[in-house]
Amino acid sequence: MTNSENTPNVISLTNTTTPALLLDRDRLEANAQRLARRVGMLGGVLRPHVKTHKCVDIARVVQSAGHTRGITVSTLREAEHFFDNGFGDIFYAVGISPNKFDQARRLIAKGCVLSVTLDSPEMAQQLATYGTNAGITFPTIIELDTDGHRSGVDPEGDALLEIGRLLHELDGVELRGVMTHAGESYHCDSAEALLAMARLERDRTVAAAKRLREASLPCPIVSIGSTPTAFAIDDLGGVTEVRAGVYAIFDLVMANIGVCTPDDIAFSVLVTVTGHQRSKNWIITDGGWMALSRDRGTASQRVDYGYGAVMDVRGNRLPLLMTGANQEHGIISPATADERIDYSAYPLGSQLRVLPNHACATAAQYDTMTVIEQGTPTGVWKKISGW
Repeated sequence: MTNSENTPNVISLTNTTTPALLLDRDRLEANAQRLARRVGMLGGVLRPHVKTHKCVDIARVVQSAGHTRGITVSTLREAEHFFDNGFGDIFYAVGISPNKFDQARRLIAKGCVLSVTLDSPEMAQQLATYGTNAGITFPTIIELDTDGHRSGVDPEGDALLEIGRLLHELDGVELRGVMTHAGESYHCDSAEALLAMARLERDRTVAAAKRLREASLPCPIVSIGSTPTAFAIDDLGGVTEVRAGVYAIFDLVMANIGVCTPDDIAFSVLVTVTGHQRSKNWIITDGGWMALSRDRGTASQRVDYGYGAVMDVRGNRLPLLMTGANQEHGIISPATADERIDYSAYPLGSQLRVLPNHACATAAQYDTMTVIEQGTPTGVWKKISGW
C-alpha cells in the first residue's frame, strides 16, 4: 500500500498551485543514508522520528537506508496512520496524558507494538489503573531530563527509581527502559559543543539505566537522540537506539548548527511573484507565514535567514531572503542591504523556492508535497496532520 499518487506525465511546477511544498528526493535519500551510515558504523540502530514529515513514503525511503528499527512519533494520530500503513513498532515519545489513554489502548488492541513515555509517579499510577481496568498492559519508557531543556526526570534523582518500581510492580504497565532528547543541542554552535552535549546525553541516560538495573529493575531500552547529537556522538556504548527526525530533511536551523548545509535541505516552498515594490526594494509573493510558518528559529543564530532563504525554481541559491511575511504575502529582499533587486530577473508570475527555517513547522502547513527528482517533478506524496 502506498500514499503516492504518481502522475509524471502531467505534473509540472508551472501549473502547480502555489504556495506548494516541494520535496527533493535526491537530497532526502542522501540525508537518510548519511546518518544511517554513521550510526551503523558505531554499531547502533536508528528509530527514525516521523514528526518532521508525517509522510509514509518518506518514512519508507528513510527505512530503506538501513540500520533502522521501528519509528518514533509525536502524536497518536501519527501512530494510527503509520500503523495502518505497515509500521508496527512505534514509540510515542511525548509524555502521555489521561485523555490519550484510550487512543493508545485501541492501537495496542489492534496489534501495534506501541510504547509510551511519562515522567512522574502520578502519571505512572494513573496509567497503571487505566490499564488494569481495561485489561491491557502499556509498555512504558521513563523520560529523562539530561540537559535541562524540557520535560523528564533527573537521571540522578529519587523519582527515577520510584517511577521504575511502580511500572515494574503494578499491573497494567510494563517498564521498558529510559529515553531522553537533548533539545539543548539546538543551541550549540561548534563541533566541540555538539560533541560535549552528545556525550552528556549518552552518559546520563546510560547511568540512569544502570541505576534501574542496580535496583533490580529491568531496563532493556536505552534511547537517546536529536539530529545534532546523533551526528556528533562518537561512541554508542550502552545505548540501544538513537532517535532523530529532521536529519532526513534538514532546515536552516540545522545548517546554522553545522550538521548540514543549505544545499542539503530537502524541503522548499514554491511561491509565485505577485508584485514589485521597487521603492522598497521588495519582491512580493503569494507565500507568507501560512506557507512557511511563523518560525524565526534562525533569528538568534549566527545567520538570520528571516523567514527563509530563496532559490530559483531549479533549486539554485539566490542572494535573496524572505525578510517579512503576512498571512498570504511574502516579502523578499536582498540578503545584503546595499544590493538592488534586478526586477527583470523576477517578472510577475515567475516562481521562486524558499528554504524553511524549521522543516517540521513548514511541512505542517500542507497535506501533500510535490516530489522532485533530478530537477523534475515526478509525483505527489501525501502526509497527515492532527493529534
